[in-house]
Amino acid sequence: MLLAEDDRAIRHALERALTLEGYAVTAVADGVEALAQAHKTPPDVLVLDVMMPGIDGLQVCRVLRAEGDRTPILMLTALVETADRIAGLDAGADDYVVKPFDVEEVFARLRALLRRTSPVPAGASGGDGAGRSEPQLSDRQVEAAGLRMDLQARRAWRGKRELELTRTEFELLELLVRNAGIVLDHSTIYDRIWGYDFGPGSKNLAVYVGYLRRKLDEPGAPQLIHTVRGVGYVLRED
Repeated sequence: MLLAEDDRAIRHALERALTLEGYAVTAVADGVEALAQAHKTPPDVLVLDVMMPGIDGLQVCRVLRAEGDRTPILMLTALVETADRIAGLDAGADDYVVKPFDVEEVFARLRALLRRTSPVPAGASGGDGAGRSEPQLSDRQVEAAGLRMDLQARRAWRGKRELELTRTEFELLELLVRNAGIVLDHSTIYDRIWGYDFGPGSKNLAVYVGYLRRKLDEPGAPQLIHTVRGVGYVLRED
């Protein structure tokens, strides 16, 4: 694991906690060091502070993604506005934790990110087998509501337009496509995507759904992801 955090106290505390949790941690103090270390010894996961001097966490994200590096990235941010969080997702981050944070939340999000990169059949992720409504083309492809997903290649299309999705966005869209027409409640989505229910006060899911909608929606075309107020979300083409 590579940890980049310019605040010395936070960096040392996180490094200790993560080491005790069983992670092999390389800790650096800025974005320049983070990029150098990532190029030298590619990590399994990166934890990046957003606001660092020189090259910040968002810039590190953009550079790695531009190079084709798909290593999961968890952002640490003191910025609480939705627009600021979306900026992190735009840069290519997979998830974020807002400061001040509970270290157990960091552990939970890291476990979820690492589970997604474990060597299991790509078609095995998503909903359980009972009552699934998705048209499944093969072990590697699913389709619904004009969307098509290649699970092994981790590519997705709406019609002929390919969608540029982060890992978390892809997992969320796959879950919705596999359960097209079925209303999924917040707890179910949190459990399937993050492996942890962050509670009714969390806006994490709403942020990701909003960002996914921005990538899916097209002028004059029906909206695909619908909010069922007080319950959750459903994918359908009205």
